[in-house]
Amino acid sequence: MKLTMVGTGYVGLVTGVCFANTGNDVTCLDVDQKKIDKLKRGVCPIYEPGLEEMMEHNGKAGRLTYTLDKKAAYRDAEMIFICVGTPTGENGQTDLKYVFAAADDIAEMLKELGPDQKTKVVVMKSTVPVGTTMAVRDRIRAKVGPSIPFKVADNPEFLKEGAAIEDFMKPDRVVVGVEDESVGEVFKQLYDPFVRNGHPIYLMDVPSAEMVKYCANNFLATKISFINEMANLCEAYGADINRVREGMCSDKRIGNAFLYPGLGYGGSCFPKDTLACIMMGDKAGIEAKLSKAVHDVNQKQRDRFFDKIVAHFGGKTGIGGGAAGLQGKKIAFWGIAFKPKTDDIREAPALTLIRKANSYGATCVGYDPVANENARAELGPVAMIVDNMYDALKDADALVISTDWDEFKSPDFERVRSLMKSPVVFDGRNLYRIADMAKRGFTYVSVGRAGVKG
Repeated sequence: MKLTMVGTGYVGLVTGVCFANTGNDVTCLDVDQKKIDKLKRGVCPIYEPGLEEMMEHNGKAGRLTYTLDKKAAYRDAEMIFICVGTPTGENGQTDLKYVFAAADDIAEMLKELGPDQKTKVVVMKSTVPVGTTMAVRDRIRAKVGPSIPFKVADNPEFLKEGAAIEDFMKPDRVVVGVEDESVGEVFKQLYDPFVRNGHPIYLMDVPSAEMVKYCANNFLATKISFINEMANLCEAYGADINRVREGMCSDKRIGNAFLYPGLGYGGSCFPKDTLACIMMGDKAGIEAKLSKAVHDVNQKQRDRFFDKIVAHFGGKTGIGGGAAGLQGKKIAFWGIAFKPKTDDIREAPALTLIRKANSYGATCVGYDPVANENARAELGPVAMIVDNMYDALKDADALVISTDWDEFKSPDFERVRSLMKSPVVFDGRNLYRIADMAKRGFTYVSVGRAGVKG
């Protein structure tokens, strides 16, 4: 099948590469000259385990190409997947300008090809508010008239950054929203190689398919905010959230996925999709109270953790808080990506903590195994980014662990102590045992557990 991906960001590139890997001819279209040049050289613009190798394999096989030429990308495509960004604006609204720009380009090509062309399927792959796919259909139809054949569908993605290849190649489920059965049959053919593990393809109406993604992400975000709220209660009453979690999650009705205390969620999906549910509720006159609470708890979790850091140094947050505490201190940060196995720093808790520490007069030094380049571009002079985890610790007054990369889980603690000005660790991911840190002489502060004074 001949497929075109509109947009070579995280979703578009992973989707295109995986479809090519099962024998489809895939064209990846973008407007960014530098990105297309990189892709043509075989350089992956994002960090995702296994993606660059799969790009190289399918590129050499001639099944995967990259272009800036919209006409070439659309002309022979049987299915066109819109995979462009849908950022959240300052007012919480989902910005659909890239989606509608893609729709306009597709309409122009459909009109040029005329009424005798084979029916193309325009697929919404980006996560969009309910009603957007039909708005794209109506927008294209208004531009091409009644005689040009095309169909629309919605096919939400469920890719975890750091495990996207596995998620796509062996999905838990495939969700497709269609207007008629014939389009559903096309999707069954396309996805058949990926669901031979027996997992289902759910064909449903378009609005329901659009809503599935939001419901799934909002629920997972709710679990994260829930466990963080419970962690805060544990701190207040002297309980240990790790032990509480063990007892709670052994209930098979609950399970343990996404119930890990920490600094809250970040990335490109959970924050954006939770806000989108709030926005859709406001638009429909239905207050999304739970979604609002989930978002508020998540944002306050970062502030709460930052308050611990400031308080340790004798300062306070709020008005006048910058006069003491972190002023003149050097704070090291291990981890800047919002989660391990990705270089994505969008909405990362580390960015919030670094910017806050800098605003309170601290010097910040950070390290991440793969996100350093993105961190330098994003933070500029706010933080020095180094290329070795131990280099970040030299003469540091404290270490903040903000991402649970594997290499942070068993460091050389003696080396850590010797490099730091004072052995103080603020662990936002609960990587270490409290008793072990006490024996090593560290002052150790984590989430939902008692602290240790070295």
